[in-house]
Amino acid sequence: MAAEAHSDGASEPQRSPERSSQRSPGRSSQGSPERSSQRSPGRSSQGSPERSPERPSRPSRRFPTLTRDTARPEGGGRAASGDYPAPARQWPLLVVTGGVALGLLLVALDAFRIGAIIIGLSLLAGAGLRWAVPSVGMLAVRSRFTDMVTYGLLGFVTVMLALMVQPKPWLRLPFLDDIVHFVLR
Repeated sequence: MAAEAHSDGASEPQRSPERSSQRSPGRSSQGSPERSSQRSPGRSSQGSPERSPERPSRPSRRFPTLTRDTARPEGGGRAASGDYPAPARQWPLLVVTGGVALGLLLVALDAFRIGAIIIGLSLLAGAGLRWAVPSVGMLAVRSRFTDMVTYGLLGFVTVMLALMVQPKPWLRLPFLDDIVHFVLR
C-alpha cells in the first residue's frame, strides 16, 4: 500500500489501486515504469484524485492539525458600535460588575444580607441580559444557554442563601431544618 498525501494538505493515506504489491508506485517488478497504462481513471500520476472541471472540489471535513483561532461565543460581539468609547461598548458587563461591586462593598460595611442579595440579583440580571440582548459584549463567555443557566443558578442560590442566613432568617424552609437535623444526628 502506498501512502500519499491528499492534494488539499490532509495527511490521510490513500490506497494504491494495486493492493497486493508493496512496490513503489511508479515501477513494475522489472523496474520499468509501466503503470501509466494501468492507471485507474480519475487518478493522476501521484495517486491523488484528479480534479475534473465539471466537479468542484469539496473542502476537507477533517479538523485541522493546528488550531489557529477559537470560535466566539454567541452574542460575543460589542454591545454598542465601535464609534462609542470602550465602557459604552461593554455596558452589560459593567452593569453586572457594578452590582457585584456594590454588593461586596455592603458586605464589607457589615450589611451581609443586603450585600449578598444585591450580588445575587446582579447575577440574575446578567442572566436576563444574556437572554434579552442579542449582543452583550464580554458578558458572553460560553453559549447563550450555558451563560443563562450559570448566571441564573448562581444568582438564585446566592439570593436564597442570603435570605436564609442566621440569625433571624427572612425565609424559613422547614424541610431544610429537617435535613440539617437528620444529617447532624
